[in-house]
Order: sequence, then structure tokens, then C-alpha cells
Amino acid sequence: MARVGTIPLGIAALSFVALLAGGAFLGLLIEGARDWQGALAAFDAYLFRVARFTLLQAVLSTAVSVVPAIIVARALSRHPTFLGRSALLRLFAVPLALPALVAALGVLALLGRAGYFADLVAALGGDRWPGIYGLSGILVAHAFFNLPLATRLFLQALDAVPADQWRLAGQLGMGAWPRFRFIEWPAIRASLPGVAGLVFMLCITSFTIVLMLGGGPAATTLEVAIYQSLRFDFDPARALSLTVLQLALTAAVLAMLFRLGAEMTSDAALSVSARRHARPGSVETVLNGLVVVLALVLVAGPIAAIVAAGLQADLSRLAGEARVHQALATSLVLSALAALLCVALTTMLVAARQRLASRRRHPDPSFLEKALDGGASLILVVPPIVIGAGWFILVRRFADVFALAPVMVVTVNAAMAIPFAVRAIRPAHDEAAARHDRLCAQLGIAGFDRLRLVDWPVLRRPLLTGFAFAMALSLGDLGVIALFGSDAVQTLPYLLMQRMGSYRTADAAGLALILAMLCFLLMMVAEAAGGRRR
Repeated sequence: MARVGTIPLGIAALSFVALLAGGAFLGLLIEGARDWQGALAAFDAYLFRVARFTLLQAVLSTAVSVVPAIIVARALSRHPTFLGRSALLRLFAVPLALPALVAALGVLALLGRAGYFADLVAALGGDRWPGIYGLSGILVAHAFFNLPLATRLFLQALDAVPADQWRLAGQLGMGAWPRFRFIEWPAIRASLPGVAGLVFMLCITSFTIVLMLGGGPAATTLEVAIYQSLRFDFDPARALSLTVLQLALTAAVLAMLFRLGAEMTSDAALSVSARRHARPGSVETVLNGLVVVLALVLVAGPIAAIVAAGLQADLSRLAGEARVHQALATSLVLSALAALLCVALTTMLVAARQRLASRRRHPDPSFLEKALDGGASLILVVPPIVIGAGWFILVRRFADVFALAPVMVVTVNAAMAIPFAVRAIRPAHDEAAARHDRLCAQLGIAGFDRLRLVDWPVLRRPLLTGFAFAMALSLGDLGVIALFGSDAVQTLPYLLMQRMGSYRTADAAGLALILAMLCFLLMMVAEAAGGRRR
């Protein structure tokens, strides 16, 4: 890309992200200074009960996702060539493309009061099935999302084991247990802190799943309580206390994970499986097959329920509704703007960091280079609902907060997608810079000419990958629009939540299918662009 003003542009992009987070903190500080007594009084028994449940559901969700993922990953690793393995791994990638709201509806379509299994469970239990709400529903939804992700990451670690170790194990005649103890477990153990830490952070900052499946005050997390205190109770003092506690809890957990050596930037891309030099026995094969089938049921069940329930809805009527048209257009426009902003900011950050690295004359990176490298990723520490709450409190005294919904949705979603876009754009950009910088300098190619002739042909596919991924994330987001949405500004997730609130479950199922298909198409575009580049 053009090198004129590269470092200042990177600083501007980093400043934008810092301003977004800093403005939220400023709003919280102003509210705390104005009503510090009310904020202190909000630290009551209810608040700490919500904090305990937040930690409890995150710990249990991590356990029910990571522990089975180790077993599933090992089963898949032991059978690298069975029929349908590649299709199964592609299915495990589908939850990454589904919005949390759609996944929650899929769980309800299966196990809700009127779900497909409600009559069967009621017949077995003798009583009417109350539905899978509360902690059990949250755990099932989190397992649906995070078990496939953790499985792919553990499988990546097992596939990275050198082939010599497998060959030596085959020559020594090692059985299943010695192989696990001496070869597989060390590889899994090395990646376990990072995988568990990633899943834990996803669960402790979960908003939509708890909002849809929490089942009342007894199963409420801090983020849901923040949303309720602003949208329903309009109690900024309590929202401030909840936000401070959420930030303190998240920061403490993140610091502990880093001390344990957790790597939070792992990717879920899979390498080609290494050749195994011994076949499992018949008993182990049967057990591994049972494990894989159970994992398949967990992942495919909600997906099938989403499709079945959506097809049963009156899709033709929904397609003709003006409100659906408006929500769809709003979602597409806002998500596309967020994706454009995300790609622009990411490119500025990546280019500035690479420029500083190329100028460096000593091995240790400068503070600015470290900030450009990891500063934007720290936005993940601050959940979207917290940023939204801070800005909601800050601007409510100066402007109509609901009129600012498009601005907040675009900016917050763009910032939250930057860490993911970096993974798509940075490797290609750094490789292109290392290959072309010196030649371009010798030939005097710079500015727009370099962008048009040299950088654009190399970067257009990674940029498309980052754009599609960021747009999919923004399209299915409910965190910010849940606070700032209104009848004037509605997205598909917001309209879907409204239909659920008014018990129009058939319409909600149809909207969920439309939303899922849009996000899935975008993720397919991102995967196809990334695959062609590789």
C-alpha cells in the first residue's frame, strides 16, 4: 500500500479505537462523579449474585466445551481418513458463521417448551416439559458454539505433532493409552491454556445467549444486567456499578490467563493431517465413532432445527413486509459500512506496524510498534455492551441517543472485528512488503501508483476476506443495537428479538433463517477468498 503518511495513519487508526473505548470510560466516570452515592449503593447483594453467576456459567461452559473437545479431537486425529471427515470439519465451522441469536433460537426450537423434543421429554418424564431455560440452556448453547471451535484448535495441535513421533510409536508397538500419554497429551496440554482461555473469555462476555436463554433474574450475567438497567429501569448508577464490576472481572481473568501462558490469538484453520503409522483397534474405533456421532448430533441438531423451523414460517409473507425490508436494508448498509471501516483501520494499523518494523535497527520493538501490534486487540477485553453503555450514558445529556444508533453500530462493530481482520490481512501485507519494498524504492514507485500496480493485486483477496468476515460479525450482532435500537432504526437481529418478545415465534424462526443464510454466505466468501490466496 502507499507509504506516504503510513505511520501517522496507523496512529490515527489506533487513536480511533482508543477514543471509542476511552469515550465509554469517560461517560462512566462522569456518571460516577455525578451520582457516586447511587453507584456505591448499587454494590448490593443482587449485584454480587449476578457476578457469581457470571463466573459460574463461564466456568461450567468452558468445562462442557473444552473437555469433550479433547476427546472429539483425539477421535478425529486417530482416524484421519474416514469417509465424511472433511464434511464433518466443515460442519464444525458453521457455528462460527452463525449469530448467537440464531443459535439460541435453534436450541429453543429443539428443546424449548414447544420444541421438537418437548413431547418426547414430557412422555419420558411424565410431566410437561418446561423448556431448557436458565443455566442448562446457556450451557447447551455455549457448547454448541465453542465445542467445535475448541475441537478444531486441539486437532490443529495434534496435526502439528512431527510424523517421526508417530512412526516411532508404531515401531515400538504403543497402544492407545501410551500414545495418548506420551504423544497426544503433551501436544494437547501445550495448547490447553490458550484454548480454555479463549473459550472462557467468549463465555464470560456472552450477552445474546444469556439474554435469550437465561430465564429470569436467577440466570442473569453482568452484561445482561447492564442492558436491563439502561433499557428497562433506566438506572445509570446501577449500570455504572455493573460495568465497573464487569471490566474488573474481565481484566482480572485476562491477567490470570496471561500469567498461565494462555495464547489468545490462535486460529481455527486446519492443516493437512499427518500420516498415522498404526491403526486403532476395533474397540477404540467403535468408541471413537460414538464420540464423533455425539458431537455431530450436538452441532447438527440446532442447525437442522433452525432450517426446519425457518422453512415452516410464512417466508413469502415475511418477504413482503415493509418492516422486514427496512430491517434487512438497514442491516446490510450498517454491516457493510462497519466492514469497510474495519478493513480501512486494520490496513492502517498493519501497514504502520510493518513500516516501523522495517525501520528498526535493534531486536526489541518500540512502544509504538507494540501498541500498533496488540493495542487494537485489547478492544476484545471491553465487551460491546460495555462500550455501548458508556456512550449511552455520555451522550444522553447532549443528544438523542437513539438517533445515534447507526453511528454506534458501525463504529463499535468495526472496532470489535479488527482483531479478526488482522489475521486475514497482516500475513499477506507483510509478505508483500518484504518482497516489494526495496524494489519499489529503487524504481521510485510510491503513492497511488504503488497501490494500483503492486499492492492491490496482492492484497485484494485478503481484504475481501477481512471485509466478508467483519460484515458477517456485524450483521448478526445484537449487543449495540439492543441498547440504541428503536422503531426508527431496526436491524434484522433487533426485529427478530422484537418478534420473540411478542411471542411471534414463527416469524422469528423465518427471520433467523434469513439472517443465518446471509451470514453463512458471507463466511463462505471469506473462506473462498482466503483459500484462493493460500
